[in-house]
Amino acid sequence: MSTVGVLGAGAWGTALAQMLASDGREVLIWAREKELVEEINSAHSNSLFLPSAALADTVRATGNLADMARLDTLLVVTPAQHMGSVLSAMPAHPRDLVLCSKGIEAGTGRLMNHAAKSAAPDSAIAVLSGPTFAHEVAAGLPTAVTLACGDGEAQWERLAPVIARPAFRPYYSDDVIGAEIGGSVKNVLAIACGVVDGLGLGQNARAALIARGYAEMLRFGEALGARAETLAGLCGLGDLVLTCSSTSSRNFSLGKALGEGQRAEDLMADRRTVAEGAHTAPVLVELAARHAVAMPIVTAVYGLLKGDAPREVVSGLLSRPLRAEQGSAE
Repeated sequence: MSTVGVLGAGAWGTALAQMLASDGREVLIWAREKELVEEINSAHSNSLFLPSAALADTVRATGNLADMARLDTLLVVTPAQHMGSVLSAMPAHPRDLVLCSKGIEAGTGRLMNHAAKSAAPDSAIAVLSGPTFAHEVAAGLPTAVTLACGDGEAQWERLAPVIARPAFRPYYSDDVIGAEIGGSVKNVLAIACGVVDGLGLGQNARAALIARGYAEMLRFGEALGARAETLAGLCGLGDLVLTCSSTSSRNFSLGKALGEGQRAEDLMADRRTVAEGAHTAPVLVELAARHAVAMPIVTAVYGLLKGDAPREVVSGLLSRPLRAEQGSAE
């Protein structure tokens, strides 16, 4: 049986480890915090990041990156902004790296697969992305995701038996860029939807924002080489709908608090878990400008994170010139 591990013991990493262990498989999870390693191994719980989950006895934790290097398959679930540095610190790398972190590297503008390939050039890279709340996956509720394999069907044949479970269903793609773009852009759009909720602007406004935000995701993705059908699937539209509709989304919750009048710098300082969209927004604005892609909603979110007043930002979006819905550059 192929050995498998999870790099990162946040809520999502812990949920994935529990899912992988649901068939009795032994799963190794790496945590940076020594006390968390001890808690997982002794109490089979993660009170810091996923207190609702009772972990299987076959989930074992380590703080040693060398232990993870000896596995066949590694799900990489560190925060996106630290993924490259953590992989670079490993003495070696498994044959297959499955990237589960959603974001774009600040400072470099690199997608996660580019950062991973730079740190682990001999590993085959795949991306797992889709509409997934950690607590539901840990509880064994039905979930479907995109598994985009950079090495194509041969890699899929290796990974599908390792990852698939009765309640966790991966769908094959070879569009790694599309899978990454969907997961990255939706985080920023979820902040915008949270603002709409925080301002009390209603369901009509949120539905319109999801649709127009998806148009921005599609334009940006196609400019970077993603396929439209990928972004119309689980890792794009599916993930967008989920995270734009619930306070279980960290990004939605951040936006809701902004809409209710709290300051972005205070919210970010107090957050133990990462709202990745806040880190992605500025680099996404920069990349969109570089590729001449209009992304007014993403740009508005960036303004909110810099301190712009939410009602003024919404007013600016509503006062944009009228245009055709389809075929327009923006």
